[in-house]
Amino acid sequence: MDKTFKDLGLNKQLIMAVEEQGYTEPTAIQEKAIPLVMAGHDVLGIAQTGTGKTAAYLLPLLMKIKYAQGSHMRALVLAPTRELVMQIHQAAVELGKYTDLRMVALYGGLGPKTQIENLKKGVDIIVATPGRFMDLYLAGEIGVKSLQYLVLDEADKMMDMGFMPQIRKILEVIPRKRKNLLFSATFQPRVEALSEEFLEAPVKVEITPSATAATTVEQAVYRLPNFKTKINLLGYLFENAGIQRAIIFCRTKGVADNVFKFLERKVVGAKNIRVLHANKGQNTRINSIEDFKSGEVQVLVATDVAARGIDVSGVSHVINFDVPLIYEDYVHRIGRTGRARAEGVAWTFILKHEEYHFAKIEALIRTQVPELELPLGVKIEETPFEENQEMLKAIDKQRKKDDPTFGGAFHEKKERAVTRKAKAAKKKGRARK
Repeated sequence: MDKTFKDLGLNKQLIMAVEEQGYTEPTAIQEKAIPLVMAGHDVLGIAQTGTGKTAAYLLPLLMKIKYAQGSHMRALVLAPTRELVMQIHQAAVELGKYTDLRMVALYGGLGPKTQIENLKKGVDIIVATPGRFMDLYLAGEIGVKSLQYLVLDEADKMMDMGFMPQIRKILEVIPRKRKNLLFSATFQPRVEALSEEFLEAPVKVEITPSATAATTVEQAVYRLPNFKTKINLLGYLFENAGIQRAIIFCRTKGVADNVFKFLERKVVGAKNIRVLHANKGQNTRINSIEDFKSGEVQVLVATDVAARGIDVSGVSHVINFDVPLIYEDYVHRIGRTGRARAEGVAWTFILKHEEYHFAKIEALIRTQVPELELPLGVKIEETPFEENQEMLKAIDKQRKKDDPTFGGAFHEKKERAVTRKAKAAKKKGRARK
């Protein structure tokens, strides 16, 4: 018989809030992690994206902290991006709606005045990016003496992408006697070693092997010759593949803007699409996500700033317009669909210089992703000389990385030409004799 949230020892207030969210039974990560946190263990939780990791640590935190008390935080949740901080904060508010607990979100991109005012009213749980947390702590706006719980969400990203110096500074100022929780979809051995710095005898909960893509997501790839053909395929799929709600991931802001302009002008119209990347102002980014969540907008074009932290039900498709260079991000990107037991589709467009990276992704997720044939209605464009040269240079770099003695395709051409000349000269010499 399946366990219920009541079986996990949660109180009536939390169970009511969970039921209002539409959840009747805990996911695997929730079923295993919640009792461990409630029992006072340090927990290292690894589960594929979209499986309820946020609630797996928020529910026991809300249960343990229980009532509003004092004016300083008793739990701190750190996350790598402001979008993720906002999402976690919203989840905490919704799950804690029948409690009197006070939650405050701290993140950069806008002035701290309102955040400071919220802190002054008293706080039980802070959800923050490391940078903004330290700024306000150093300004004397955050008291840390009452802290009992530290949570790192997307722990791999936090430690793998340069957050360690900030996290170490935070560890120096918060109480040593506390409980620590780390949750993520991916957790590589090198990063796991770093986690040993601040986890005490952790219980590891690994629901799936690290970097496993959600089974509810149908993955496929298209192999294409150039950027323009990618654009043509994108337009064709939007017109013929029954896409209801999609996120399109691009590697750079420039590509994201170009894809956005094309779809806005030729396919879905201005009302149905938004673009999200680091150059967009904070309010624009918040409004774009809210419009997408509410269903007012059908398509979101984004860089990896949005790969984590967008928890939107009903995303039918994720399209990787470019292959991500941080391979773990593939798991997080495609995890934006197929959430909460729903089914989803993830397509990845691959150019020849991206084959190297996608092979590494397939090794990481331990899956060979099937290839789809290019539909007959898609126009295949000629590859411009400059684009082809850039792709060949990228392939050279990849081969050099794996084999330092490799001289490069251009170098090989030169060597072949020299060899041909030498052979011709030798032949000529023999003919003279």
